Amino acid sequence: MADRVERLTNLLALLLETREPLTLDVIAAELGGQYPDGHDARRASFERDKAALRDIGIEISSETLTGDRAGQMGYWVVRNEMEIPDLGLDEEELRALQLALAATRPGSETGREAMWKLGGGPDDGQVFVAMSVPTAEVLPVLRGALGDRRAVSFSYAGVDRVVEPWGILLRDGFWYLVGHDRSRGDRRTFRVDRIGEGRVTVLDDAVVVPSDFDIRSALPADPMMLGADQHSVRSARVSIGRQRAFSAVRELGHDRVLARNEDGSVEVAVPFANLDALVSWVLGFLEHAVVLEPDDVRDEVVRRLRAVAS
Repeated sequence: MADRVERLTNLLALLLETREPLTLDVIAAELGGQYPDGHDARRASFERDKAALRDIGIEISSETLTGDRAGQMGYWVVRNEMEIPDLGLDEEELRALQLALAATRPGSETGREAMWKLGGGPDDGQVFVAMSVPTAEVLPVLRGALGDRRAVSFSYAGVDRVVEPWGILLRDGFWYLVGHDRSRGDRRTFRVDRIGEGRVTVLDDAVVVPSDFDIRSALPADPMMLGADQHSVRSARVSIGRQRAFSAVRELGHDRVLARNEDGSVEVAVPFANLDALVSWVLGFLEHAVVLEPDDVRDEVVRRLRAVAS
């Protein structure tokens, strides 16, 4: 006898395809021995299957038959009640669904078939989006605390923190926690993958998120200022060669120019709070940028270059 999952699948397929109500005896015959032979055992098994399908939202319709099957009960599933109606999604809405699918079920064949059913046909020339979303061990804990409106404690930059989480945001390939840091008495931003030892403790303290807080504007547009506050913003002195000087000054502003040299190069002050973002910015100029100070930033650029070279 087939296992129950197989029998349920076959039963549903049979009742969806039939053009007339089927009696239990016909159903048992069509499914080739998947139901017991005894009448009472067969009826009990069928009733359990009906209940299982009903639990997942599939209702089996029934009616008392007439004619040569008078008095017997016939069963079927109304097909149009099982089909998704045309949602009338436009191209922009389909793209939004594709992005959501790429973020949650990358490479999923089931997800791809779902998109087809919603209008994103396999042969219509549309390109399915692929997305790789970073993860971190503490993300589920932080999301749970955020949903339950509970404070959390963890170690960050070697300091124990107690934070009231207000939101979690993905920016430039990293997850950030934004909230009120009770240890500092102010709003702070924490890069999730840098939380000490990957440990977060959820506290019983209730959290009230300010009504005017908007997670979309919680992080600065400039990646170099991520995590900035009055204590963490520093400045690097960077020399930009003649070939790229104009674009650097246009990006930073003339007030950031510290010196203009006879060879056409410039020295600029670059404010930053995020070392990784600053180093990436400098390396983007290739051989046309040199960090003059501070020493720790210069050393980090040199370390990255040596790692690439090796």
